[in-house]
Amino acid sequence: MLLKALTAARDLGRLQEIARVLVRHGFGDLVHRTGIASVLQTAGRVLHLTDGPAKVNLPPAERVRRALEELGPTFVKLGQVLATRRDLLPPEWILEFGKLHEHVSAVPFSELREQLTEDLGGPPSACFSRLDEEPLAAGSIAQVHRAQLDDGRDVVLKIRRPGIADEVRADLRLVAHVAELIEQKVPELGRYQPKRVVRQFSNVMQAELDFRIESKNQRIITEQLAEHPRVVVPTIEDGFTRERLMVQQYIEGVSAAAWLQDATTAEIDGEALAQIGADAVLDMVFVHGLYHADPHPGNVMFLSEGRLGLLDFGMVGRLSERRRRELAGLIGAVVERDDDAVVNLLLDWAAGGDPDVEMLAADCGAFLDRYHGVALGELDVTGMLRDITEIVRQNDLSLPSDVTLLIKVLVTLEGLGASLDPAFDMAAHVEPAAREMIRQLRAPRATVRRGVRDLRTLLLELPREIRSIVRKSRRGGFKVEFELKHLEEFTETIDRSANRITIGLITSALIVGTAIALTVDSGPQILGVPALGLLGFVTSLLIGAGLLLSMLRAGRHW
Repeated sequence: MLLKALTAARDLGRLQEIARVLVRHGFGDLVHRTGIASVLQTAGRVLHLTDGPAKVNLPPAERVRRALEELGPTFVKLGQVLATRRDLLPPEWILEFGKLHEHVSAVPFSELREQLTEDLGGPPSACFSRLDEEPLAAGSIAQVHRAQLDDGRDVVLKIRRPGIADEVRADLRLVAHVAELIEQKVPELGRYQPKRVVRQFSNVMQAELDFRIESKNQRIITEQLAEHPRVVVPTIEDGFTRERLMVQQYIEGVSAAAWLQDATTAEIDGEALAQIGADAVLDMVFVHGLYHADPHPGNVMFLSEGRLGLLDFGMVGRLSERRRRELAGLIGAVVERDDDAVVNLLLDWAAGGDPDVEMLAADCGAFLDRYHGVALGELDVTGMLRDITEIVRQNDLSLPSDVTLLIKVLVTLEGLGASLDPAFDMAAHVEPAAREMIRQLRAPRATVRRGVRDLRTLLLELPREIRSIVRKSRRGGFKVEFELKHLEEFTETIDRSANRITIGLITSALIVGTAIALTVDSGPQILGVPALGLLGFVTSLLIGAGLLLSMLRAGRHW
């Protein structure tokens, strides 16, 4: 199956490279069990499965992390997505994946010039009065160069690395096939849901490759943050936005990452900046539902006048109104100690699996005991979601990807806030945002709006559905199917019972007839007993014995 899926020689070469790295880090058994080794052998590729004994003594999580780093940018991103899945992976794995770093060198500007000229529709000198060929930063997907527009405004160009899209898509193809093989061939890894994780990862990567998506999200979030004047998001230069190019305002400041390494780089008010950043991100999460999903120190800038800058909106999180209602219901259930509501929500979120519901209910009860009597204003929502994640993982369930991403963002935000202000209290900032979310979702106007929207959808969809049913009926394609489990066995049981009743009635009739025949003196006799009566008696005895045997035999028809 995998060999047929490989669409190019490059795919096969990349598969061999992936297999070699896995073997080198002590995962030769996985390569063998998934059939990758057989595929490579069939294709005439040699693979030695005994290459990595030196690294086998390292913890498995560290070996996986090192392998992902060695495999390059796509797999580093995969590890970063896995770092959000606290519902699937134990804490030591999450901690290890949090150490993943991209080791990429900047692309020489000479290799970018042709692509940039194509995207701009002319030479860069025709659009910018100055363009620095030395990059400000370089990542696995893109690198950033500073420039100046003809009107004197300073901007930065985010330029996608040439060829990276084809490389990423080839890796995504391979990873998807390998994930499918793992679910088929390595059942003990099935609970980690490799196919679902890879699908989530693929969506993230496809969005990061298209800068038009990033620029649109950045504009929306800029509007959302209008009530937070001390939070700065760079302005997008729409005329230059392309799939492979994004031009935006240059903002002067010190990155939080640089400041954390050397606090002397700038004098800041850590307490105020921690509060500003937390309130802004939490407002995006709970009130608007679209938020910056990667607020690590490298994407946060400390600006003059006590302002905070947010960069890189390639990864954003979305919380639908439905999901926010569910979160509001979860918070309410915790405060009100509603065991059933928590259990039902987790089962709805799990979307599969076969958990021990009684054990899940016991775990939820113990979880609620820890928060019993806690008012909404004192509820540690981040800690609560961590505890929920642990319950889900211990019961072999999973959480929706948008919920796991939210938990990762809250944990990252809490860590950054504590780095800026040791006395930072995340719960104090989550509470007003969560309260505002609950107020908005439960407001009469919002309830009426949802009802009107649902009714409107029903009225619009109903005529089309009715037409579809009528059309299928006319064409003879309308079918009603019933699935009655064990119906065949039930029918066989009824048939056997009916047969036995019939035979029993016949036997009873023979016995009655025999008794009458025994009273008749005429006709042949055997040992002084009428022959006809004796024959009837023997026949009745044999049939009765047969009926008794049939009742003792399972699965036999009479």
